[in-house]
Amino acid sequence: MISTEAEPRPLLGIFWMLVTGICFVAVTALVKYLGDDMPAAQSAFLRYLLGLVFLIPMISSLRAVVFTRISFSLFWLRGLIHALGVILWFYAMTQIPLAEVTAMNYMTPIYVTLGAALFLGERLATRRIIAVLIAFVGALIILRPGLREISPGHIAMIGTAIMFAGSYLMAKRMSGQVNAAVVVGMLSITVTICLAPFAIAVWVPPTATQLFWLFWVAAFATGGHYAMTLAFAAAPVTVTQPITFLQLVWAVALGAILFGEPIDSFVILGGVVIMSSVLFITWREAVLRKQMRAASATAT
Repeated sequence: MISTEAEPRPLLGIFWMLVTGICFVAVTALVKYLGDDMPAAQSAFLRYLLGLVFLIPMISSLRAVVFTRISFSLFWLRGLIHALGVILWFYAMTQIPLAEVTAMNYMTPIYVTLGAALFLGERLATRRIIAVLIAFVGALIILRPGLREISPGHIAMIGTAIMFAGSYLMAKRMSGQVNAAVVVGMLSITVTICLAPFAIAVWVPPTATQLFWLFWVAAFATGGHYAMTLAFAAAPVTVTQPITFLQLVWAVALGAILFGEPIDSFVILGGVVIMSSVLFITWREAVLRKQMRAASATAT
């Protein structure tokens, strides 16, 4: 039998993951540059509204899908949860350094692991539990409770990671029901609509400059997600996942060069600890999947 799986191309996967990191760091830098002149909810809404232009190639896929009542409800629930996470993220960007936002965002896969065990019935083995605990140690290194004041920005980032984890868990559940284009497209539409009332409540007239930069935020965010998809298609996650740590390096550099933010060794150390935990979980998932495929092939 001839395999229909594409041959892994690790160098190409690494390249696309580098592009992903550059795009996502550009997003954070632009949002940081815009500052808090515009309320976080309005900035988030305009970012998604302007980003709807990138859904034009997906229109045919969206029109063809037939929604069940459950899937339709899940799409909207995911949109609301993701919208709340986006508002918290935009707020955190105006309150704490780039490096801290980036490092604390690494907690999202940890919350996904916990959520998969609690809500999707996935087994939480001892090694996973240890990895999760190590990640929380990394978060404590960054936050340093008792040694410094935990700001609203830090609390917002904790909420962001939890909300995004919930969103990704719903995406995982829906991915087996509809194609990826529909999952991505519906997220953009529902998040935009869910953000609208929050934005209207705090609306201030945006300037042409703010709209210009928010369009580029949307462009880089869309490009980052697309490049990540190409990276996952080209190489195993165990190859591409370590490259995401470079986002912290770039965030530290940009924060220091462009915004005069001091380099915090605790943030870097905490980020390394969290990322090490994420890498271990990713590696273990890859090993387990390989063992399952081997067992299935043997049984066949």
